[in-house]
Amino acid sequence: MDPNPTTAIDLFISAGEISGDLHGSKLIEKIHEINPSCAIGAVAGPKMRQCAIQEFFKMEDLLVMGFIDVVQALPRLYRQFFAIRNQIVRLNPKVVVLIDYPGLHLRLAKSLKKQGFLGKIVHYICPTVWAWKKNRIFFMETYLDHLLTIFPFELKCFENTTLSVEYVGHPLVPTTSRFQPSGKFQGKILALFPGSRKAEIERNLPLQLKVAKRLQALDPELQIILSKSPLDLDIPGVQTVPPEDNYELMSAALLAIATSGTVTLELALMGVPTVVNFAIRPMDCWIAKNIFRIHLPFYCIVNILLEQEVFPELFGPHFTEEALFYWSKKFWGEESARKHAKNLCKEVRKYLGIKDASKEAAKTIVSFIDF
Repeated sequence: MDPNPTTAIDLFISAGEISGDLHGSKLIEKIHEINPSCAIGAVAGPKMRQCAIQEFFKMEDLLVMGFIDVVQALPRLYRQFFAIRNQIVRLNPKVVVLIDYPGLHLRLAKSLKKQGFLGKIVHYICPTVWAWKKNRIFFMETYLDHLLTIFPFELKCFENTTLSVEYVGHPLVPTTSRFQPSGKFQGKILALFPGSRKAEIERNLPLQLKVAKRLQALDPELQIILSKSPLDLDIPGVQTVPPEDNYELMSAALLAIATSGTVTLELALMGVPTVVNFAIRPMDCWIAKNIFRIHLPFYCIVNILLEQEVFPELFGPHFTEEALFYWSKKFWGEESARKHAKNLCKEVRKYLGIKDASKEAAKTIVSFIDF
């Protein structure tokens, strides 16, 4: 962190997790296409660091998952929170863009307003108020100036508020549409996507590998290819690829097994039949159901969008080796099951539309900056 910036900042962007870093990098690119002179400061991850910005904090210092893990990390997170807030107040940018990560970012918006910050506060990617913490709707109405959503159905959540809300499209739609595979991977491929964080990889990958090996025993032509971010894994009989090859892998995969997250939407937009899993510790599961009252017909965003089972999803106690093997074997062995999933994936793309989210969001954000 540089406490004494060398240039004035027009815009401050904060990303708190890997997907936010990706969206942030694309947003910055589009902003600079519209106005190359826009000076941007940031809480940035590796992709945003490749852009023309001034980094004040590393996104990686904010990464935690699970209710228990968050509690253990609270002292560190509080220190980071106040350091970020104080830096923004010192910089006094015209606009602050907070990307996703509502647990920190909504509190940051409130704290900035309480500190007398007069610039615009824009939240990019709506918190899941349709799933839980519906009281956040009115919190957001109070402390945000503008909300940019990436799912059409989210607009309805704010119909009875005065908050300015805009659907800009989903950032993954143009990204996946433009991708042209090189044919780097060939053969009958089972792709594994165990997650983007160390803890979730450690919880989800072991069962994914067990099931992959069982499928391989049934079909020796099956190749297991693992997206290895962020761990440097060396597993006998398993090819690993870096995250930058994910779309190449998806374009070639017959089937994917993926830990729930943004990657499942990418897989749907790439038309890959997928079995979705998410290992949740019993205590986290209990807290989610009994304290936060999270009760949804579906938890995978792909299924939520179409309000039906596009991808089988195995969460918490339902994520067992036998359940994962059952669904994986069904997709691997039945072309009709794969075809049905592929057809539903096309409906997901149609539902999200054709807007370039990063471009639309950039146009709105730049309009708030008086150059």
